[in-house]
Amino acid sequence: MFKEFNIENFEDSSKILEEILNKSRVEVQELLKIENKTYKNFVLPFSEIGEAINEFITPVFHLDSVKNSKITSKVYEECLPIISKYESEISRNEDIYSALKDIQYNENSTLNNIQKKVLENEIREFELSGCQLENNKKQRLEEIDLALGELSHKFSQNILEATNSFSLIVEDFEDVKEIPKSDLELAKFEENGKTKYKFTLQMPSYIAYMTYGTNREKREELYKAYTTRAPQNGEIIEKILALKSEKVEILGFKNYASYSLATKMANSEEDVISFLEELGNKAKKKAEKELEEIKQIAKEDGINNFRASDISFYSEKLKKAQYEIDEEYYRPYFEQNSVLYGFFATLKELFNIEFKLSNAKAWDDKVKVYDIFEDGKIIARIYIDLEARDDKRGGAWMNNWHSYYKDSKSNIQLPTAFIVGNFPKSTKDIPSLLRHSDVVTLFHEMGHALHHLLSKVEEANVSGISGVAWDVVEFPSQFLEYFSYDRDILKLFAKHYKTGQVLDDEAINKLIKAKNFQSSMATVRQIEFALFDFKLHQKLYKTEVEVQELLNSIRDRFSVVQIPSYNKFQNSFSHIFSGGYSAGYYSYKWAEVLSADAFYMFLDSKNVLNKELGLKYRNCVLSKGGSENMDKLFFDFAQREPKIDSLLKLDGII
Repeated sequence: MFKEFNIENFEDSSKILEEILNKSRVEVQELLKIENKTYKNFVLPFSEIGEAINEFITPVFHLDSVKNSKITSKVYEECLPIISKYESEISRNEDIYSALKDIQYNENSTLNNIQKKVLENEIREFELSGCQLENNKKQRLEEIDLALGELSHKFSQNILEATNSFSLIVEDFEDVKEIPKSDLELAKFEENGKTKYKFTLQMPSYIAYMTYGTNREKREELYKAYTTRAPQNGEIIEKILALKSEKVEILGFKNYASYSLATKMANSEEDVISFLEELGNKAKKKAEKELEEIKQIAKEDGINNFRASDISFYSEKLKKAQYEIDEEYYRPYFEQNSVLYGFFATLKELFNIEFKLSNAKAWDDKVKVYDIFEDGKIIARIYIDLEARDDKRGGAWMNNWHSYYKDSKSNIQLPTAFIVGNFPKSTKDIPSLLRHSDVVTLFHEMGHALHHLLSKVEEANVSGISGVAWDVVEFPSQFLEYFSYDRDILKLFAKHYKTGQVLDDEAINKLIKAKNFQSSMATVRQIEFALFDFKLHQKLYKTEVEVQELLNSIRDRFSVVQIPSYNKFQNSFSHIFSGGYSAGYYSYKWAEVLSADAFYMFLDSKNVLNKELGLKYRNCVLSKGGSENMDKLFFDFAQREPKIDSLLKLDGII
């Protein structure tokens, strides 16, 4: 039914991969010998070859992110050039490209729309990889892709090592007296008969001190350590930018941004810039007011030289003053298992799916594996790994493993996916108690996972998140986020882990009201990141200084916070330098227009758990994967174009 997650013989992964790829090369050559190539005898088996490779390599690379060690890094570094070389060979193979073009021409009248979409995407990818170029240019592109892969991994590895190498030791209880008990317990240790507290750059620990640590200088020390991580990545950024610029020049694009847009929904560079600037301009005035409110609270403590490192601490005090919201008060009500099972009940009501715990193997004892059922029939599997670990990469993400598709023997293959978070750890005394922001993150990543797992598209290349344009791939994840603030849904899982008492209406109302707390500041911050990313890829910035100057110019226009000169945020901007978001970070806001407008339909129906609407969304959007353009799928669901005002209203900007 499902391929089990198996890490036996892990250290031999590169040898096994080499064998798999050599077998694949032979299979591809056999396909190319077919005289009368058709969609059925060529495209389908060619797609299956890719799926088989992905099935093996995904867990290998995944393990390096969730159980990082010298061994996983070594295996990753051994496998990367092997898979990169193979992918370059395939993507620049003129014979495969010609075969796809011939099939597209010969069978155009008999192929269905999904099959046409597969060919359209595949041919475009071959052209974007440079398969029509001379051999010397192909060779150079192959070298560039390999180098970029290695640099991206090094960028990520540097951040992880820097994150793990720093710790702030606090000895005076006065400096930690406001820190929540559960966080303090994790930080506490004994040395020479004295109780001390250790805070790290791991996100739960970092957030705990920045939000509640009363020693201002120690907050500054921690903030500085966090924002100056991995300075060697400045040089890596220079190399990455130079290689990307060279690559797209070879491919005939004026810059990397235009290359990036070739596979996205946005029509032009101008559309992206104007969209971001419009949002930034609309949010900035309110963002300035929001910052002024924080500064006023700080002045009550006698602080007139307000710093960026003061924001979290005084924002928390302001939130308590305005909404009487204490993030720590809520955490006992958001015990991880309770949240999961309440969330599963929500998804059952919306999408008619059930989650049942499986005893399938995973990579860590804390990982939970669930099989997903519909009407008593198993349809997918999901691995959920939520707790922070020293050997886990920071942040949260969804990784797709298997896709839903019908193979060449007409067997349906079922999909699998991984959800990873860095939420507070459980101990033998205290379970994992989530912040509400963690709950929102869980909903977000599950949105990605369901987009992949609920696909009913029988062609692997456009099933699930495969083939979905990057600037709309966040639509289903952001859409599901909104449900994490609904009163009825919160009551399903917000139960005190000791007493079982449900979070009361007053506390829930405060949480909902506080949803848009500093939403304008958050918006301009996202605009800053997105504009920096996009403009960085519109021309070649050759030095760290030029990169910094670009970031400074954008901050001067949109940031309301005075950022210290030592802050080198770009050196840990993993999304664009070791993720897939280069010239695509704007996607978060671009897709948010769709997600906000879709959620508004549920609000307008006066029933956020509207099953009829939930099933319509599932059928029109989630089940279609990448088989059609998202603007059409959204129209099929909403019967109209999306409206930007829904986003501005939900964010409280208008």
